Amino acid sequence: MSPMGSDPAGEGGRPTPLPRPYTMVNMAMSADGKISSVARRQVRISGQGDRARVDRLKAGSDAVMVGIGTVLADNPSLTVKSGELRNERVSRGQAENPVRIVVDSRLRITMTSRLVQTAFQYPTLIAATRAASPAKIHRLGKKKVEVWALPKNSRGKVNLGVLMKKLGERGIVSVLLEGGAQLNASALRERLVDRLLFFYAPKIAGGAKAPGVIGGEGVRRMRDAAQVELVRIRRIGPDLLVEAKLAGEE
Repeated sequence: MSPMGSDPAGEGGRPTPLPRPYTMVNMAMSADGKISSVARRQVRISGQGDRARVDRLKAGSDAVMVGIGTVLADNPSLTVKSGELRNERVSRGQAENPVRIVVDSRLRITMTSRLVQTAFQYPTLIAATRAASPAKIHRLGKKKVEVWALPKNSRGKVNLGVLMKKLGERGIVSVLLEGGAQLNASALRERLVDRLLFFYAPKIAGGAKAPGVIGGEGVRRMRDAAQVELVRIRRIGPDLLVEAKLAGEE
């Protein structure tokens, strides 16, 4: 259980001790594993039941994290939609909404995005690399956006291990990853994921260029694929929720 006295996973998971937060990947996809169509635009895949479940996950998390690709494509707000859930957070001594985190190595976020425009109201953090423009960091700071300039990994992107360690040091116990595919791939590659929550809708999207739930370079041999263990499978209306963890993890 988290310090807030609730189960942040909402699916039976337990936060691990600091120094890094308990981290969940939550993604809705078609039955063939696509998170969008070949047009790569924001699409609504899951139904109302899943949207309520995700809102509960957000409300039970200390932070919600996305990659810059998701921000540029979807322009999300990353806030808790339910007034009741926001009130519950306040009653626990928390802010109405979790901290909003964007992994943006080159600081490509636009000043007109919802996240930047509402940062004066909701805590917003951008994780960039040390190559980020000081001038843009200053402009974002004037909008109340906090920017962390972090070391790069071997691929020239934000070192997620360092980011997670810093979040743990700040006291953030649980993080919900909501995309996109590249961020999911990086978190899995560095074994920073405690739970995978994959929500399958009864739809077939198809298309070789339609994005899948996990991006990155992929493996050339299936024996090198990340092994997972199923924790639970359940129906939510016509949809299917699969909960899993990386093999060998508690």
